[in-house]
Amino acid sequence: MVSSVVSSGAPTSQVCPVPFAPIAESIPPNVFAVMDGKVAKAVAQGADVIDLAKGNPDAYPAQFIRDEAKRAVDDPLNARYTSFDGKPAFLEAAAKWYQREHGVSLDWPTQLFAVEGAVDALAGLYAILIEPGDAVAFADPYYPSYHCMARMCRAEEVLLPARENLGFLPDLDAVPDETWDRVKLLVLNYPNNPTGAQAPLEFLQHAVELARQHRFVIVHDYAYCGLGVGGSGPDAQQHSILEVPGACDVAIEVCSLSKMYAMAGWRAGFVAGNTAIVDRLKHYHYQMGSMITGSVQDAGTVALDSDQSCVAELADLYARRRSIVAEGLEQAGLRVFDSPGGIYVWAKVPGDWSGDRMADYLLDKAQVAVLPGSCFGTVGLDYVRLSLLKPQEQLQQAVERIGKVLG
Repeated sequence: MVSSVVSSGAPTSQVCPVPFAPIAESIPPNVFAVMDGKVAKAVAQGADVIDLAKGNPDAYPAQFIRDEAKRAVDDPLNARYTSFDGKPAFLEAAAKWYQREHGVSLDWPTQLFAVEGAVDALAGLYAILIEPGDAVAFADPYYPSYHCMARMCRAEEVLLPARENLGFLPDLDAVPDETWDRVKLLVLNYPNNPTGAQAPLEFLQHAVELARQHRFVIVHDYAYCGLGVGGSGPDAQQHSILEVPGACDVAIEVCSLSKMYAMAGWRAGFVAGNTAIVDRLKHYHYQMGSMITGSVQDAGTVALDSDQSCVAELADLYARRRSIVAEGLEQAGLRVFDSPGGIYVWAKVPGDWSGDRMADYLLDKAQVAVLPGSCFGTVGLDYVRLSLLKPQEQLQQAVERIGKVLG
């Protein structure tokens, strides 16, 4: 007689039968997932939350991009694995985009590589460049992945304070030579998340000079290219680090289609620059990654080949939204950084508030979710970040709620 055991109900708590690897034990909490949990709890309790914590575009790719994606889905070849490096047409379109938008000439077979978004590229670059104990430098405030990846690689983190009096750019000359000599990787991100700061070309030139002098690699996370808020001053201009003569000797740039074409869920981007780094990243990715879906690459190709008016329209949309949020927050007593780029508002909280206390208070009392600056390092402890990725009516409602509870 064969007996059987039928399991019912929730599984019992289980443990892994072997010790986890050090990398698994070093994974920090994901700040965005933590906030998602707080919002979900508030919604479950009946709150009508306007979620301005997410960086998830509410816009939709332009019609011509969607049309190409639909056509490409019906192409039988796109049901197959695509080439390891990315479709040649996609890489050629990226090279033409660099030439047209930034005046940069790249050899697409050796200086460009397709990836599934910026984080995919950053994870691969950390993996091939950083060993335990190596020093990784980045500005504070920072995008959380830079810190988390450094922790998981067991690297030394060199934080470069980027404060308001410097336009939220770090003072590279304040870093001692002996510290630069230890640095193996400098991560830059302009337009910046969370502050929206943009880097003048002179700043990028100086970074390249330091990298040459002290022999480190620069990774420029160019995820918000094209999304400026207008204006004619020098800080209103966006620059690829590859515009700097000789930058490809020391630098690699990561571009994403997520924000500039509102293709976040489609997962597409590319890396460009130093041939040796691109080549080694390719070989790492051959073993550890997967390629962008063929139909998405086809859609990305027509997006990159276009006149970029769809990007300009998104930038104008975000500029209008930013005006609504900035004005409302100023009236509520918060001081807003006059950021020239990106898709967020970075605001200093008043008095003896902290960003954490303000974020909790606004979720509880105003039913508006924002991220505290502590999610982005130590410099932003008295700041909050608000996303502009909601319709204008909801943004207006959100700042009215904030003004009411802070009145």
